Amino acid sequence: MQKKLVLKNICKMALNDPISNVLSHILNCEKAGKKECVVRPSSNIIKKILNIMKENKYISDFKEYVERGTYIKINLFERINKCGVIKPRLSIKKDQIEKYEKRYLPAKDFGIIIISTNKGLITHYQAKEKGIGGRLIAYIY
Repeated sequence: MQKKLVLKNICKMALNDPISNVLSHILNCEKAGKKECVVRPSSNIIKKILNIMKENKYISDFKEYVERGTYIKINLFERINKCGVIKPRLSIKKDQIEKYEKRYLPAKDFGIIIISTNKGLITHYQAKEKGIGGRLIAYIY
């Protein structure tokens, strides 16, 4: 007999902006002191953003499940103070990164901005290092 995973507290909101929904649900779970949260739906961009958050140690791990649709279970570290999407998705050049870093992050070298480039989703530190621009997606600190 197999155990069924009971889905409680799944993020079920209007899907105008799935990335925003996921980040706001993660932030709400962090503020509530939960150790994990479950978000739905799952997409490749959301998984890439979660992977960047994992690499920068904002979340500990995440796993995708396929049961009545796909959803992602995220294990939290309680290290996120604030996260959100950047709307509108502004195009920036390599020399404009610092301007938006000052706008969206509270201090220098504190937090990350996720940028969509022709090399994929990367942090603003990697974009400065490679000397490329792109579109602003999200910020986390």
